[in-house]
Amino acid sequence: MKNIKKVLCLTAAAAMVASAVMPTAVFAEEETFKIGVIGPMTGDYAQYGVGVYLGAQVAVEEINAAGGINGYQIELLDAGDDMGDPEKSVNAYYDLLDNGMQILCGTVTSGAGIAVGAEAAESTFMFTPSGTAVDVITSGSNEFRMCFTDPMQGVKSAEFISEHELGTKIAIIYDSMADYNTGIHDAFIEAADTYGLEIVADEAYTTDSNSDFSVQLSKVAESGAEILFLPNYYNDNALILQQAADIDLQATIFGVDGMDGILSVENFDTSLAEDVMLLLSFAASDESEATQSFVSAFQEKSDGLVPNQFAADAYDVIYAIKDAAEDAGITPDMSNEDISAAMTASMLNIECDRLTGHTTWTEDGECEKDPKAVVIKNGVYEFVD
Repeated sequence: MKNIKKVLCLTAAAAMVASAVMPTAVFAEEETFKIGVIGPMTGDYAQYGVGVYLGAQVAVEEINAAGGINGYQIELLDAGDDMGDPEKSVNAYYDLLDNGMQILCGTVTSGAGIAVGAEAAESTFMFTPSGTAVDVITSGSNEFRMCFTDPMQGVKSAEFISEHELGTKIAIIYDSMADYNTGIHDAFIEAADTYGLEIVADEAYTTDSNSDFSVQLSKVAESGAEILFLPNYYNDNALILQQAADIDLQATIFGVDGMDGILSVENFDTSLAEDVMLLLSFAASDESEATQSFVSAFQEKSDGLVPNQFAADAYDVIYAIKDAAEDAGITPDMSNEDISAAMTASMLNIECDRLTGHTTWTEDGECEKDPKAVVIKNGVYEFVD
């Protein structure tokens, strides 16, 4: 769909719709499955939480219109706003339980997920769309994930670069103080040999010195790297791209999901992101009927915002919950513990093939799917063939 607006990570504009999002529960009857969402609906990370909640709303409304789950409708409870804070997230979890929550779509961020996971272990079925830290789903067998872990992003990036023959000489610039960045970096380094990649420059910076990358970029340029791998968040990567352009660095840029949002960085020249690749499994510009139907419904709810990876993952989480619930044959009158146990067993039986690709799950709650990547063309994400 070439005439779609620029594919933006949900930006500060998302926070403006948060107040409209939070009070609106989808469908309410006594005999319903009650699903909760926890994430940052306000604050610095609102673009993530609002995207997840709206994506979940779209899926719930579709499922209800098609007859619901096992003949019962879904009630999507008002979102629990944690502002990305673990303590607030735990409080939101118990508030949602007080409101009848039986299944949790969340949390959105990793730190919050680790805290809530400890509370939900073996009691409330928990399915995070976007918590990438390994420990988010390690507290109980009833915790599952739609996205790749931090280390798996490193492995899948190496796999994708190799299988698509993007280049073999790889340079890396990463924040050595951040768990997310180092987790991806370390796994990528370990996987490089397996996939025939040569690390020709491995340059670190620290969170408190993330404004001047001239030294690191000079070493990358001298290394003859064909690919510059940037396992960092979009704000840092925007500065790196600006400074790489200043020295006319000739290397293909490859990032991961933390880079999603670079097109919306304030005062960033988006032309500098032309041909940048990202390990993402969703592109709003994809012309498939399923994607365009989702984009249209999402934009109706968000006053025209374009859904990102977080929103698509949440949509797929709700449909995977539906599939597992139908496989398990659960009903709304069951206890949370019984629903959780039945859903946990059924997750190993289902296959989800929707917005983010064909997905199955392992006993430890991790998803298995083929890696996909997008390339930025004229301010739009397009899948790499």
